[in-house]
Amino acid sequence: MSRNPAVQAFVDQSATALRAACMGEALRAAETVIARLGTVGGPGVAAARVPVCDWVGRALSDVPQARAALGAAFAAVEGQLRWAPRAGSEGAFRDSHANAVILGPGGLEVRTDVWVGVTVMAPGVRYVDHDHAPEEVYLPLSPGEWWNARMDWTDPGPAGCIYNPPGIRHAMRSGDGPFLALWYLPL
Repeated sequence: MSRNPAVQAFVDQSATALRAACMGEALRAAETVIARLGTVGGPGVAAARVPVCDWVGRALSDVPQARAALGAAFAAVEGQLRWAPRAGSEGAFRDSHANAVILGPGGLEVRTDVWVGVTVMAPGVRYVDHDHAPEEVYLPLSPGEWWNARMDWTDPGPAGCIYNPPGIRHAMRSGDGPFLALWYLPL
């Protein structure tokens, strides 16, 4: 099976951005993701949007130069994604954020070896504290801050990355503008 050219461009730009931004444990995790994405997954699912996705366009209009190529590659696949709020979320938080899997369960390619996805949040939103077994690398496409049990709130900057070790409690938050970040989890 061949990969959709827009998805392949996103995979290629992800690899470039991850290698440029990550060091140490983050780079090791990123290289695992990159290696696994060398094969194509199964056919994906139909697109769906929620109202908070209106913030995606605004965030993409101001992607920092360091991430411009990745932002453009993401923009080319964004309209094909199935967006939804975090399972179990309620109230204002439910309406002010959404996630989409790009590659993985429910994504453009169904996979069981890796998850690549995206989170969008409206301005002034704090994502709930959560944890999961796989380690995780984030690449921001807009300003935002991350926290985990080993670090205070941190803005990695326009060319940085955030690494969360396996099982660590973590969260993220937007500031005055929308938050848009890609996440990469080797399973």
